[in-house]
Amino acid sequence: MRVGFTSTIPVEIIYAAGHTPIDLNNVFVSGKPQKMVEEAEFEGYPRNICSWIKGMYSVAKQSELDCLIGITEGDCSNTHSLMATLDETNIDIINFSYPYDKNYIKLENEIIRLESVFNVSRKKVLEMKKRLDLIREKISFLDKLTYIENKVTGFENHLWLVNSSDFNSDPDLYEKELDEFLLEAKERKPLDFDLRFAFLGVPPIITDLYDFLLEMNVNVVYNEIQRQFSMPSFKKGFIEQYLDYTFPYTVFDRVKDIREQLTIRNIDGVISYTQAFCHRQIDNIILKKKITLPFMSVEGDQPGEIDARTKLRIESFLDMIRI
Repeated sequence: MRVGFTSTIPVEIIYAAGHTPIDLNNVFVSGKPQKMVEEAEFEGYPRNICSWIKGMYSVAKQSELDCLIGITEGDCSNTHSLMATLDETNIDIINFSYPYDKNYIKLENEIIRLESVFNVSRKKVLEMKKRLDLIREKISFLDKLTYIENKVTGFENHLWLVNSSDFNSDPDLYEKELDEFLLEAKERKPLDFDLRFAFLGVPPIITDLYDFLLEMNVNVVYNEIQRQFSMPSFKKGFIEQYLDYTFPYTVFDRVKDIREQLTIRNIDGVISYTQAFCHRQIDNIILKKKITLPFMSVEGDQPGEIDARTKLRIESFLDMIRI
């Protein structure tokens, strides 16, 4: 079966059951995102709803999915309505929840329920975890090439990490292409830039943000949420790996991880990205209080290139840091 999902799930279960997982977010942003947003709006989705929700709606209808797993706790509350609008299609709708209180037993029960839905044993799931962890080890090495050896750009880091949510629906091909990239990247000369930045928040809908920063002699050496998609705690147990995954839980879980990484990676400045009409914009109140480095918020709305106003704001922010 082709199994779509709206946010990172225990993908080991889908692979262990012999199915193909598809992260709708990745399909949306790598296709024709503006057209997909417009198609959802044509069918009645409001203008003041997150573009990612509208994009995933269009992707789900066009991707010939057999079922869709919606994250109903630990992600966007609009997912409930997204699932409702897809309920009249031929797609089977399944829900999955991350407990807000990070309760081990609650999360394990959710995972057991998902294993039951796909009729797969924990033994097979753990065997698949071992397979995927071999790839995650290589992704961790790519991350080190980014912030230690300065041989990988922020966009390259973003791209490989964000696609680790489903391994591009083919772990073997993903690993083969990753091996080829790592061989090439290791032989590079270190990149020439003068500021090391952190990118906080969900992956951007702005298509050329990383390129613009690199033009300004800034490399992003820490992609917060993308790194979380790669399961940096994969060396722990199966349940623990998804308890340590910060995205679905409180902002304070994120803060703890962020502050550790800002120190490890010797960060000069922080860009915190938020999506228009997303409740996570409110998290910036806490992030600004808890992070003492130069901090800038950037908001994205529709898919497309960075606008002139945001460019000017970033240039002024960089001037301030350099002065």
